[in-house]
Amino acid sequence: METFSDGDIQIFPNQSLITIFQNVSTLDKNSPYYGLEPGICIHNSSDEYEHFYLSAQYVTGMIIYPVLCIIGITGNVLALVILSHKNMATSTNVYLSALAVSDTLKLLNDLLYFIMLVISIGNPNAGSKMMISLYAFAHYIFNMSVCVTAWLTVSVAMERYICVCYPTQAKLLCTIHRARIVCIAVFVVMILLSLPSAFRYKPAEIYDAKHNTTCHQIALTELGANTTFMVPYQWIQNSLRSIIPLIVLIYLNVRIINELRKERVKGKKLSSRNKITLMLIIIMVVFVVCITPDAVMSTFFGFGYVDESSLVKGIREITDSLLAVNSAFNFLLYCSLSMAFRNTLIALFCGCKEGWFSRVSKRNVQNGSLIIRGDKNDRKNYRTGDETYV
Repeated sequence: METFSDGDIQIFPNQSLITIFQNVSTLDKNSPYYGLEPGICIHNSSDEYEHFYLSAQYVTGMIIYPVLCIIGITGNVLALVILSHKNMATSTNVYLSALAVSDTLKLLNDLLYFIMLVISIGNPNAGSKMMISLYAFAHYIFNMSVCVTAWLTVSVAMERYICVCYPTQAKLLCTIHRARIVCIAVFVVMILLSLPSAFRYKPAEIYDAKHNTTCHQIALTELGANTTFMVPYQWIQNSLRSIIPLIVLIYLNVRIINELRKERVKGKKLSSRNKITLMLIIIMVVFVVCITPDAVMSTFFGFGYVDESSLVKGIREITDSLLAVNSAFNFLLYCSLSMAFRNTLIALFCGCKEGWFSRVSKRNVQNGSLIIRGDKNDRKNYRTGDETYV
């Protein structure tokens, strides 16, 4: 097992969110344990992929994560401000706001990883203590936030599927009130589902009888060591976190794209409704691309890193960084693909008056759903005069 130790503290990393790139499993010559045979608290690694693992940890933890966290946290906060504006009040934007919250939680957890790495460089003992005290919490936040993000993305896809494939029922089903209920339900269910993750690990003081010394490490709790419970739980959690959302998203996106192709007329621009659908499809495709490697690794290596090889751990560093990419770039997608989002962003930060919104976006709110003045295709689809539901 890979370890990080300094003095009497030893760390057994499991998830890349809380791991330390400085691995001293090959002891320094000045260490009092240098030259001793491996034991519980002394570990001399000869894994051929250890360099790959440590390099992956360094690149993701010290370079990729801080960049993504700065971009993502700032962007998600701005997205929340913009999407909460009354002129952006749609059921779809309710889902996107909730998605920004879950993505921010994920990125804050990744930022904690980076902070710990920085501390460990100057003071490995302090970094070790921080890791030991926060690991169980960080492990829980990671699993919970990824599960929430997955099912909020599925909720967005389901709503867009209804709007595109069953437009006559969209007015009744795709409301702000329903969207809020779905978002709350997703958060509550996933918070409860992920609770066993919070109680899987604990700090432990280990006595190494071989070398007559003690060390501290992250150990399994009684619940975590209960394979009768943890094996099926891990399969259920991994399926709900990635496998099932992937299958559902692929199916819904195929249906939506096929429907859009039927509606598309050569030489005609996309309707406002279809432009929004295109933006959401891109968001869903990004999610599918970023979550697929994690889905594969979680299915075949569901018990984390503790008993895995350096090769697997290094690969998991990369797959976990892809999840951070997904959490960080939604704001940029909104800005590049949604004119209404850009207009609201400009208006909020240039000090424009309230009347500017109505002139630019030509929006009003009716019956809890956002209505915009649309083109002929929209009017034909919804038969609501010169307005249409997004």
